[in-house]
Amino acid sequence: MPKRILIVDDQPEVRELVSVTLKVDDFQIYEAENGRQALELATEKRPDLVILDVMMPGGLDGYEVCRRLKRNPITKSCVVLMLTAREKKVDRKTGFDAGADGYFTKPFSPLELLTKIEQVFDE
Repeated sequence: MPKRILIVDDQPEVRELVSVTLKVDDFQIYEAENGRQALELATEKRPDLVILDVMMPGGLDGYEVCRRLKRNPITKSCVVLMLTAREKKVDRKTGFDAGADGYFTKPFSPLELLTKIEQVFDE
């Protein structure tokens, strides 16, 4: 059964780039453009991995989405990788404090992202 990955970003171009990057492997890809949609999809689809932006419209940023995913018994076991333009030390700390399992900054290397995802699934 292919691994399920949820890509959450308000920019369609970023979702497309990540999706294309992941097409080299056998993944089931889902996409959400905001935090609320991400939480609904995560509960419904139960992804193995969530690739999550921090800055999104709609009142729920990626940090809060991550906290809620990790508190929810249905989604708490999914791996969360933050993928964001927020690159300061305090941003990374906030991400990890929220429960993130990894933190990537934009612009990102598709190869590095794919390598990290493969590491996640090999663990």
